[in-house]
Amino acid sequence: MKDILAKAVKTAAQEFGAEYAEVRAQRLFKTMLTLKDGRVEAAKQGIENGAALRVLVNGAWGFASVGTLDAGALTKYILDACKMAEAASSKLKTPIKLVETTAVEDKVFLKPKKDPSKISIEDKINTTSALNDTVLGYDERVKSCTIDYLDLAGTNYFMNNEGAYIEQEKLYVWSRVTATAKEAGVFTFSREEVGSTAGYEVFDVETPEIVGERTAKRAVEQLKAKPTKGGVFPVVIGPNVVGVFVHEAFGHLAEADLTLSGSVLADKLGKTIASDIVTFYDDGTIEGAFGSFRYDDEGVTTQKTVLVKDGVVVGLMHNRETAQKFNAKPTGNARAEDFRFEPIIRMRNTFMEPKDHSFEELVEDVKFGYYLKSFRGGQANLDGTFQVGIQEAYEIVKGELGAPARDVSISGNTLETLLKVDAVGKDFELWPGRCGKGQTAFICDGGPHIKVREVLVGGGA
Repeated sequence: MKDILAKAVKTAAQEFGAEYAEVRAQRLFKTMLTLKDGRVEAAKQGIENGAALRVLVNGAWGFASVGTLDAGALTKYILDACKMAEAASSKLKTPIKLVETTAVEDKVFLKPKKDPSKISIEDKINTTSALNDTVLGYDERVKSCTIDYLDLAGTNYFMNNEGAYIEQEKLYVWSRVTATAKEAGVFTFSREEVGSTAGYEVFDVETPEIVGERTAKRAVEQLKAKPTKGGVFPVVIGPNVVGVFVHEAFGHLAEADLTLSGSVLADKLGKTIASDIVTFYDDGTIEGAFGSFRYDDEGVTTQKTVLVKDGVVVGLMHNRETAQKFNAKPTGNARAEDFRFEPIIRMRNTFMEPKDHSFEELVEDVKFGYYLKSFRGGQANLDGTFQVGIQEAYEIVKGELGAPARDVSISGNTLETLLKVDAVGKDFELWPGRCGKGQTAFICDGGPHIKVREVLVGGGA
């Protein structure tokens, strides 16, 4: 493989004088399943090979992808990428430059107890079917169940003309289950995700029975929940919701490509944007976490990146191009979904740092507010406005948890909300997920419980 990639990289330099050239190749085993109410609606399993070829010619990017690892095809398509770059360069006002990095040669191996590529598709269907049966069998008021399953296992190869060559084994196992319940005209929704970079053994811990009961129980309990009392209230936010807030409402703003596109953080480096108990990280080094890896898709070593320290913006997430523009170091955040896509800046494991409060201390001074335990979905805009839907919430009345609340959402301005964080808990959880930004990336987000003295609470999501 090394010789094949080297030939393509060399051709780009010889034929077009490319100042930079890289090839990302993959050999992956992939399974995808979808079950709806016990019926297998989609099942796909097989080997997926391909390569991405990216070049910098006269300061402009050129990119091509091909679904083969044939040496002749790689050489042909990298020349196509060079032609694209050359054509684009004539209309480029400012040539693209990349920050210098250390070229690495390395091989990264994984040792799962249960390699998903060695598990039969029949066993995978049995696992997801058991999950479905647990959900639908929990209570007659549970009306539907949809399960999505995905696994990837194999090797990614990376080479550039600077001397880097990396072979990196990849392994992801992911599943999402959604359920609905109905009673007396009231509909509720519940979702759970399971994700691991360790192996198929994740289902020995997060068994179909455990995950299925957790999902169904939430849907049923929300049937008796009170409608939300809209308004501005203090809230205590659980790690699951803290994570999606950090990811959606802040994290995307701190991806340097979006910062350059005009996010609200564009002029905030070195400035206070949150209370002094708020610290955020994006970390690709957490062992076993769903957003962890050794090297990103530009061959840069991953790291723990501090974004906010004691309320002050101190860093952004970079690839080599944005690092050059900000006179910063690359952070190892360049990621591509697969060989069909160019790498762009993506989050890894993004979270708030825990402090020293117990859950009881966060709740005890709230006369009336809400405890937001689990999120349903979220979105944010470059101007800093956000909305996060909550699938599991409870009233807080006189310092005690009260009745469950239904169809809760919170919205507002990210920077204004961060300034209102009053207390941060000492617990910590990370939750797996998938993030869309034109392409999908596996991520984790989370943190401790926190207390926000006021936020706009409304119904729906």
